[in-house]
Amino acid sequence: MAEREKVYYQQMDSPVGQLLLAATDKGLRRLHFQRGDPLQPARNEVWIESAIALQPYRQQLLAYFRGELREFTFNLDLVGTPFQKKCWEALRRIPYGATCSYRDLAQAVGSPRGFRAVGQANHNNPVAIVVPCHRVVGADGSLTGYGGGMENKEKLLRLEGVDLQQTLGFGEHPVAVPVHS
Repeated sequence: MAEREKVYYQQMDSPVGQLLLAATDKGLRRLHFQRGDPLQPARNEVWIESAIALQPYRQQLLAYFRGELREFTFNLDLVGTPFQKKCWEALRRIPYGATCSYRDLAQAVGSPRGFRAVGQANHNNPVAIVVPCHRVVGADGSLTGYGGGMENKEKLLRLEGVDLQQTLGFGEHPVAVPVHS
């Protein structure tokens, strides 16, 4: 039987509710909104509660929520398909305080007609906020679904200084994601 991977976890309060952080020695693996069903470890993981192991992540998140941090600098240990990872990397290129559409994101990952696949990768984003799927809006600038809840999507965008009147289609079009392969 293979040895199970150690994943350290901690819950934290935030302006968008209770969050669950989970990290390996390689980096942050999960940032999950605690909204109902608890997050379960994968079969090959053993979870160990550790405030010390999660402290660097918690500190940067708290600085982000205070409006003092615009870019996270800690490592990530993302688990997903190659396509999902490509989408999550594109999400990380959306600038703080900006939004883009699913169409822009699909083009950025080289799949211009893959709106649904990009949407599904967004839905499966294991590290909310840090991999900023809250910055993705509809093609018309409208706010669309968010795993952390629409009220939290709006809070995060307001925190980043996004003009929601402009984003909601009353002004200019959302920004495009820079394309890097």
